[in-house]
Amino acid sequence: MATLTVTARGQVTFRKEILRHLGVKPGEKIELKLMPGGEVMGRAVRKKSRIEDLAGCLKGKTNGIHLTLEEIDEAIADTGAKAGMAGLKR
Repeated sequence: MATLTVTARGQVTFRKEILRHLGVKPGEKIELKLMPGGEVMGRAVRKKSRIEDLAGCLKGKTNGIHLTLEEIDEAIADTGAKAGMAGLKR
Protein backbone atom coordinates (compact mmCIF):
# COMPACT_ATOMS: atom_id res chain seq x y z
CA MET A 1 0.00 0.00 0.00
CA ALA A 2 1.33 3.45 -0.90
CA THR A 3 1.39 6.27 1.62
CA LEU A 4 0.95 9.87 0.44
CA THR A 5 1.82 13.01 2.41
CA VAL A 6 -0.49 16.02 2.51
CA THR A 7 1.23 19.41 2.29
CA ALA A 8 0.30 22.45 4.38
CA ARG A 9 -1.69 23.67 1.35
CA GLY A 10 -3.71 20.43 1.26
CA GLN A 11 -1.98 19.04 -1.82
CA VAL A 12 -0.92 15.46 -2.44
CA THR A 13 1.64 14.13 -4.92
CA PHE A 14 1.09 10.66 -6.37
CA ARG A 15 4.21 8.57 -6.88
CA LYS A 16 5.20 7.51 -10.40
CA GLU A 17 4.32 3.85 -9.79
CA ILE A 18 0.76 4.82 -8.84
CA LEU A 19 0.34 7.03 -11.90
CA ARG A 20 1.79 4.29 -14.10
CA HIS A 21 -0.62 1.76 -12.58
CA LEU A 22 -3.55 4.08 -13.32
CA GLY A 23 -2.24 4.88 -16.80
CA VAL A 24 -2.30 8.60 -16.03
CA LYS A 25 0.01 11.06 -17.79
CA PRO A 26 0.72 14.72 -16.92
CA GLY A 27 -2.35 16.89 -17.48
CA GLU A 28 -4.80 13.98 -17.17
CA LYS A 29 -7.25 13.62 -14.31
CA ILE A 30 -7.94 11.16 -11.48
CA GLU A 31 -11.47 10.79 -10.15
CA LEU A 32 -11.95 10.09 -6.43
CA LYS A 33 -15.12 8.65 -4.95
CA LEU A 34 -15.66 9.20 -1.22
CA MET A 35 -16.60 5.95 0.50
CA PRO A 36 -18.02 5.30 3.97
CA GLY A 37 -15.56 5.13 6.85
CA GLY A 38 -13.20 7.77 5.44
CA GLU A 39 -12.07 5.59 2.54
CA VAL A 40 -11.53 6.81 -1.01
CA MET A 41 -11.75 4.91 -4.31
CA GLY A 42 -9.87 6.38 -7.26
CA ARG A 43 -9.54 5.79 -11.00
CA ALA A 44 -8.22 7.53 -14.07
CA VAL A 45 -10.73 9.69 -15.90
CA ARG A 46 -11.02 8.47 -19.48
CA LYS A 47 -12.01 10.95 -22.15
CA LYS A 48 -15.23 10.03 -23.92
CA SER A 49 -14.32 9.47 -27.55
CA ARG A 50 -16.41 10.43 -30.53
CA ILE A 51 -16.36 8.68 -33.87
CA GLU A 52 -15.21 11.97 -35.41
CA ASP A 53 -12.01 11.75 -33.33
CA LEU A 54 -10.91 8.77 -35.45
CA ALA A 55 -10.80 10.81 -38.65
CA GLY A 56 -7.25 10.80 -40.00
CA CYS A 57 -5.84 8.44 -37.34
CA LEU A 58 -4.32 6.20 -40.05
CA LYS A 59 -2.92 9.03 -42.15
CA GLY A 60 0.60 8.17 -43.25
CA LYS A 61 0.32 4.57 -42.01
CA THR A 62 -1.23 2.88 -45.04
CA ASN A 63 1.89 2.71 -47.25
CA GLY A 64 0.02 4.51 -50.03
CA ILE A 65 -2.64 1.78 -50.32
CA HIS A 66 -6.12 3.13 -51.06
CA LEU A 67 -9.09 0.76 -51.24
CA THR A 68 -12.73 1.35 -52.05
CA LEU A 69 -15.42 0.05 -49.72
CA GLU A 70 -16.16 -2.69 -52.23
CA GLU A 71 -12.50 -3.80 -52.21
CA ILE A 72 -12.47 -3.82 -48.42
CA ASP A 73 -15.70 -5.87 -48.32
CA GLU A 74 -14.25 -8.34 -50.81
CA ALA A 75 -11.02 -8.72 -48.79
CA ILE A 76 -13.05 -9.38 -45.63
CA ALA A 77 -15.20 -11.97 -47.42
CA ASP A 78 -12.15 -13.73 -48.90
CA THR A 79 -10.37 -13.84 -45.56
CA GLY A 80 -13.51 -15.14 -43.83
CA ALA A 81 -13.95 -17.84 -46.46
CA LYS A 82 -10.31 -18.95 -46.12
CA ALA A 83 -10.62 -19.05 -42.33
CA GLY A 84 -13.80 -21.09 -42.62
CA MET A 85 -12.16 -23.57 -44.98
CA ALA A 86 -9.13 -23.84 -42.68
CA GLY A 87 -11.48 -24.73 -39.82
CA LEU A 88 -13.03 -27.53 -41.90
CA LYS A 89 -9.63 -29.09 -42.60
CA ARG A 90 -8.93 -29.81 -38.91
